[in-house]
Amino acid sequence: MHGIKFTLKPVDPQIRIIAEKFQHNTYSTLEILKEIQEKHGWISPEQISDLGRELKLPAGTLYGIASFYSMLNLTPKGANTIRICDGPVCWLNGSHEIYQAIDLQLKLFPEWHVGRTSCLGLCDRAPSILINQEQAGAILKKDIPNLFYGWRGQPVDYSKTRNGEIRVMMANAGKINPDSLKSALEHGAYQGLKVAIKSPPEHSLLQIENSGLSGRGGAGFPVGRKWRFVRQANRLPKYIICNADESEPLIFKDRVLIDSNPHQILEGMAIAGYCTGASEGFIYIRGEYKSQAERIEQAIHSAENEGFLGDHILGTNYTFRIHLHRGAGAYICGEETALIESLEGKRGEPRLRPPFPPQYGYLGLPTLVNNVESFASVPPIILHGAEWFRSLSTYSTPGTKMYMVLGHIQQPGLFEAPFGITLRQVIEDYGGGLLPNSKFNFALTGGAAGTIVPDSLLDVPIDYASAMKGVSLGAGAFLVCDQSISPVEMLREILHFFEMESCGKCTPCRVGTYLSRVILDRLITNRGLPGDTSELNDLADLMQDSSFCGLGQSVAVPVKSALSHFSEIFTSLESTHS
Repeated sequence: MHGIKFTLKPVDPQIRIIAEKFQHNTYSTLEILKEIQEKHGWISPEQISDLGRELKLPAGTLYGIASFYSMLNLTPKGANTIRICDGPVCWLNGSHEIYQAIDLQLKLFPEWHVGRTSCLGLCDRAPSILINQEQAGAILKKDIPNLFYGWRGQPVDYSKTRNGEIRVMMANAGKINPDSLKSALEHGAYQGLKVAIKSPPEHSLLQIENSGLSGRGGAGFPVGRKWRFVRQANRLPKYIICNADESEPLIFKDRVLIDSNPHQILEGMAIAGYCTGASEGFIYIRGEYKSQAERIEQAIHSAENEGFLGDHILGTNYTFRIHLHRGAGAYICGEETALIESLEGKRGEPRLRPPFPPQYGYLGLPTLVNNVESFASVPPIILHGAEWFRSLSTYSTPGTKMYMVLGHIQQPGLFEAPFGITLRQVIEDYGGGLLPNSKFNFALTGGAAGTIVPDSLLDVPIDYASAMKGVSLGAGAFLVCDQSISPVEMLREILHFFEMESCGKCTPCRVGTYLSRVILDRLITNRGLPGDTSELNDLADLMQDSSFCGLGQSVAVPVKSALSHFSEIFTSLESTHS
């Protein structure tokens, strides 16, 4: 072998240019991969190899990152791609039939490709689809020929309030032009920030603590307490992250807030930065929210130009910059540590906690993570005070909440109301009642990781503690199902979602979701086996006790609630082979 020289093929100049654009920063790996795909339509093995040489990362590491995200293509696709949501709400509205009809239509359009996707955050437009990166829906069979020529449907208008609504976060929906800072300023934008920076940070932090504002992502952790942890951290720099990776089925409130008033979210983040001592923030938005990402980017630039973000905000010594980071399709990135991993350019796999982000977050530094709804609640609290916020609710949990009600009801959509409302009120007062000829069968509450609820629980007041009584609040969503849908069928769709979205890091979740879905496939096709129900329960226990993160652990919630309330239905489907 002596005397033989091996020479590497030169790196593709386009790959080198993209890497240089991001200063060869490995924390920008995901953004670099997305840009490569944008230029070429997919990411080839050769491009992964070249990028590895540029970033000094093993090609296998880069492949592991690229293969993790559903919006990154490692094989060539058609020039145009249609992704059809098969989440629970779209399934309920016939997305499977739409998939088949579009697939048949594509014989006339060979340059198009069709595929499935998990929930798109367009549940109020179900069945929904993504055409390249454009949101579309609700799509009916009659609309399919037109989607190749520009049909996209219409977003739902939330400018009108429903009877009983109390609007705080949605107060200016429909009143302002969300793409105009001037319009936002005319309706009070950045007044809360002006109030905050006139006083020491401690003053506004106490307002948030005294308001009782709880995190609106689903866990309900006190927002002020989390801010206090970050403020007390003695390392710099500190970071603020807005979690806009809204991927939970049934949930679309953050999208509506962004489309209604993006400046309210930016203002909330800026106040959080002032209170905690952070000077830099990120909005991590799911990749499927392209138009919302563009809206936020425009809002950030407008706010910087007018001195509400950037250096020396409003003539003070306070500096705070916000960056937008687009995800690439991974439900697990809604978990805060997985989001941070993804923000650092890695696979979005959860970290073992502790340490928690307020001590060890982005780049190992103190980091505050709240979601869109939480930040949107902040400016009104600073402007009107903690007591005002508490007065909005007569229930033990202060303030208002964004709710989503879907399914077999007359007025599906979104509304804002205090805590403590019941499922019966959600359906009858805010949802307009059940559809004609529909009878309440069950509801999925809180999201895919929520509870499957029978009619005996219709009058339980709902808040973050009501899960102990059998009704999860989660992020505030309710999917109401009538007698035409079996809870076994619904549970199968939920497990299908979790199976597809498991990151695969731990065996209990990766294998448990698959085995559970297989059992449910048997049951809904009358091929149930003796012991299937018992095995479902055992798998739920296993995932709850030993999964690495909340995804696998939370699968037990819908499974156990369905088995508890509808055990006779499940066991009756076993008996066909007993």
